[in-house]
Amino acid sequence: MAEIYLEVGKKKVFAGSVEWPGWGRFGKSEEAAIEALTAYGPRYAPIATAAGFKFPATPRLSVAERVPGSATTEFGAPDGRPQSDAQPVTAAVAARHTKLLQAAWAAFDAYAGTAPEELRKGPRGGGRDRDKMIGHVLESEAAYLRKIGVKRRPPALGDGAAIDELRAAAIETLGRPSDGGPLTENGWTARYAARRFVWHVLDHLWEMQDRSDVEAAQ
Repeated sequence: MAEIYLEVGKKKVFAGSVEWPGWGRFGKSEEAAIEALTAYGPRYAPIATAAGFKFPATPRLSVAERVPGSATTEFGAPDGRPQSDAQPVTAAVAARHTKLLQAAWAAFDAYAGTAPEELRKGPRGGGRDRDKMIGHVLESEAAYLRKIGVKRRPPALGDGAAIDELRAAAIETLGRPSDGGPLTENGWTARYAARRFVWHVLDHLWEMQDRSDVEAAQ
């Protein structure tokens, strides 16, 4: 049984996995969010496999907790903090988190290398093109690092050394065991940080696939 939590906002509900950071989707209702999460299982599975883990072919989902959403939830990013986020992070759990994050980065980089610069627009004409999307992910990750006590400037697009440095800082910090508390004052716990990092990379990987003229790698 795969435990999930539901982050319930006024207009959106986010369904997120407790065990698999980054496997999470939104819907307009609890049922729609769970349905979306289930539908994205096959897209998450290759990430888990690349990280060295076996993702269940047909996971059975169990709602372990409901938490209130926030303005961030309504904006479209997960912000809820289930009680499981406060559990201590062992060395094994930390290693699991960092392996999944590295697999997400690898998949994002690989697909970005094949995607066209100009992506199809969304239903209302919105959406970033490829390079702006890559830049957005890098800028966001520099901001995320501050939430776990690390200061790094957003790397310039194409600056491989700076990107590697940013990612290495994330892996070093999230790869350490922790007591379940925030990693810095007014910051994030390791479990929430891992979930947010991986979710954001995968969310934009899947968006890039869906809006690309190149056939999406499932």
